[in-house]
This record gives sequence, C-alpha cells and structure tokens, in this order.
Amino acid sequence: MEIKNINTLGQLKASGYKSISIKDELRNNLREKIKSGKPVFEGVHGFENTVIPELERAILSRHNINLLGLRGQAKTRLARKMVELLDEYIPFVTGSEINDDPLNPISRFAKDIIAEKEDETPISWLHRNERFFEKLATPDVTVADLIGDVDPIKAANLKLSYADDRVIHFGMIPRANRCIFVINELPDLQARIQVALFNILQEGDIQIRGFKLRMPLDMQFIFTANPEDYTNRGSIVTPLKDRIGSQILTHYPESVAIARTITEQEAKLDETQHRLVYVPSLAKDILEQISFEARDSEYIDNKSGVSARMSITAFENLMSTAERRALKAGVDKTTLRLSDFIGIIPAITGKVELVYEGEQEGAAAVAQNLIGSAIRTLFPTLLPKIEKLEKQGEKTPYSDLIEWFFAESGFELLDDASDKKYQAILDEVTPLEVLIKKYQPQLDKNDQYFFKEFILWGLVEYKKLSKDRFAQGHQFKDMYGSYISKL
Repeated sequence: MEIKNINTLGQLKASGYKSISIKDELRNNLREKIKSGKPVFEGVHGFENTVIPELERAILSRHNINLLGLRGQAKTRLARKMVELLDEYIPFVTGSEINDDPLNPISRFAKDIIAEKEDETPISWLHRNERFFEKLATPDVTVADLIGDVDPIKAANLKLSYADDRVIHFGMIPRANRCIFVINELPDLQARIQVALFNILQEGDIQIRGFKLRMPLDMQFIFTANPEDYTNRGSIVTPLKDRIGSQILTHYPESVAIARTITEQEAKLDETQHRLVYVPSLAKDILEQISFEARDSEYIDNKSGVSARMSITAFENLMSTAERRALKAGVDKTTLRLSDFIGIIPAITGKVELVYEGEQEGAAAVAQNLIGSAIRTLFPTLLPKIEKLEKQGEKTPYSDLIEWFFAESGFELLDDASDKKYQAILDEVTPLEVLIKKYQPQLDKNDQYFFKEFILWGLVEYKKLSKDRFAQGHQFKDMYGSYISKL
C-alpha cells in the first residue's frame, strides 16, 4: 500500500485497507515467512529445534506468552525480534494517545473527532519499530504507571468530574495499544499490580480509581521471568498465569560451537582490534568452556544462572588484554596468549553469584579455577589422556617434557613480554615441538605458540607441572624438582 498518499479516513477506506488485530497480524506474517522458508528469528542461535518452534506455535495460536528462563538466555532478544513480524506501517487517528485504529476507534478522543470530521479525519502512520514497549517490573511499579490514573489538572482545566473518562491520564499499557508490550521479570511485580492485568488480558477493560472503562485494547503481551524457585522476591499469581496462553522454557547454548557463534556475534569489537589481535580457534573454545564449567561448578549458585553475557564480556576483556600488550610493545600485530586469560577474571567475578559469598579474593580464586577447569576438560580431546595412576618409571607421551623441567628448573613467562621473547622462551622447551608434531600435525602455524602454552597449563591442571602467579607473569617448573634441589 502506498501510504504517502493516504492522509485521511476517506482515503484509507478507498484504498481497501482492512483492520486486523495485532495477534492476527503476527500470525499472518509468520505464516508467510514459514511458507517462504525464510528464517523467522534471525540472529538467535541454539533455539532452532527447541524454543523457536514453541514460540512460533504460540504466535500461530494468538497467545500471550511467558518466556521462562535464567538470565542471559535471550528472552528479551526473542521478544524484540517479534517486531519483525509486524506490518511495516499501520494507520492511526492523528493525535490519539493510544494509537486508535481509524476503522475501529476505542477512545473518546478518536470517536469524537471521527464523528465530527468523518472522512476528513486526519490519520498518521506508525512504523513497526515504534510498536515495541518494554517495562522492567520492579516493586515500586504502580497501577498508575502501567494502566493510568485520574489527572486532577486535566479535570480542573476541562471542568469535568473525576468520573469522566476524559480526565484519565493513560499509563504505559493503553499507550501501547496495537503494539507488543513486554514486562520483564514479571515475578518482581507486586501481586496487586499483577491482579490489575487480569481484565486487560481477558476482558479488554481497564479499571481506574473505582470506575470501569470499557476499552478493548489490542495488544500482544510478552512476559519474561526467572524460574519461580529462584525468585524469592515474589512469584506469578496463579490467575495471571492462567490467562497467559503459552509458557516457553528457554535454555543456555548446548554446545561450545553455538556459544562461540553467539559470542562472536554479540561482542563489541572494532576493526582495529580484529586487525591487531589474532585469536587461535582453541582460545575461543576455552573461553566458552569456562561458562560451561561455571554452570556446573559447586561454588556458583546454579539457580541464578551464568549469563551468556559472561562469555561476551570475557571475550572483550581478552581482546583488550592482548591489545594493551601490543600497544605497550609498539607492534601492530600480535597473537592471543593463554596467559592473557588472566585479564578476563573481572568479567567472570562480575557475572557469577557464589554459593557462599566471601571476600572479593574468593570470587577471583573461583574465576581462576574455572579457567583451569576449562583447560582440563579440553586437554584430553586434543592430546593423549593423562592417567590418574601411572606405573613408576613408565614412559608416557609427556615424560620428556617433565624431565626437561626437572633438568632446567623451569622458566618465567612475563605478561608483557614481546612476541619475540615469548616465542623464544617456548622454543627452548623442545619437547613441546615434538608433542605438537606427533599429536597435532595439522595445527595452523599461527596457533602453535598458543598450543604450546596450552600443553603447559594442561600439565599443571593434571598435577604434572607447577605454575605460580607473580605480579608480572607466571612461573612454570617441575612439581618436585625445586623441593629436591633444596635438600
């Protein structure tokens, strides 16, 4: 429809425009997308066979929806993507506070102006991007905020009684008529406020200050919530749950590959960082594995969840750590190091809730343990497994490397060492090269030094080498050599 030539109600009628509800609008556009094979929720990964089919079924059923899941599970992202299923433009009566449909007005303002001007009633057009409203539920939200209240100043100016609907100041929900309205963290909304939503969802009327106003609002409600067994601040009252058509459970990425895709898509990096820092593929796997380890950690409250935002901010910190090192060295190209992972600790400690909250040092220690656990998990997928029990004197794939440390008494890797110095130190450990050639012969040349360091960190996790952190870097040495040399 050519909307630029349609500015009055008469022109709208002549164009053949038909009014439909927002739920039918979403349903019709979803049907077209499904039939054409186009992706519906583009940019949302890991939900293709779980959440998205359920969400599509809810939309086809014209349901209001509750997205139930832990933090960082793309609940709000899904709600915002639904805007793409709306028509590009819809007409509304010019000046209407609640986006009145010119062919089906519901407010006193719209009805009066149409009665007065008839086909000359001016209309405007609302773009779909302006049809998304969002409210974070907090305990201080009031009925007036969401639904509306009597405006005494308006009543005085218009010389009207408080019982006249023209003195109402509409809240967020009526102003979102014919739009998608999202209430995030629904259980945080006080029970009496949740009760105020009953009639809007079911009957299409609103109640303000004791008088009921018949106003069949046309809306698509989406609620988000954490599982109720976690939110001790409140819960969704049962009658409200009964009026929500579909409750859909979200989840975290089920594989490292999906998690990597999400992190790379969401991380806010500029081209300078991409050009400056080369990131080995293994580094990305370790980063994502840290989140998987955190979700299973006994030290972290799994009821609160570990948001996907942790990996995203950790990746940003990781890149910045390497970038800072390169800037200090005055080079225009560097490769990410495993020792750079020390820079992601602030991103982890700010995103996890410990089972037992202690000193700040406790959270940092948990973060370091998570990095170690991720390395320990990935190590046997890339290199020979290290058995817990080994026969004394038995030759293992790592014997030569461990003997090298026994003989050489170890070395230090400084955080800000130049690439040349860093590579020279690792090149001195000749058994590392032998291990890579034998067990990772196809390894990209650019990834070799990262992998060498990975082997060392892995042996530390399996208690074959010792690693100590000091102010300027890490020291690697034999587990017992330094102790024996003192005897």
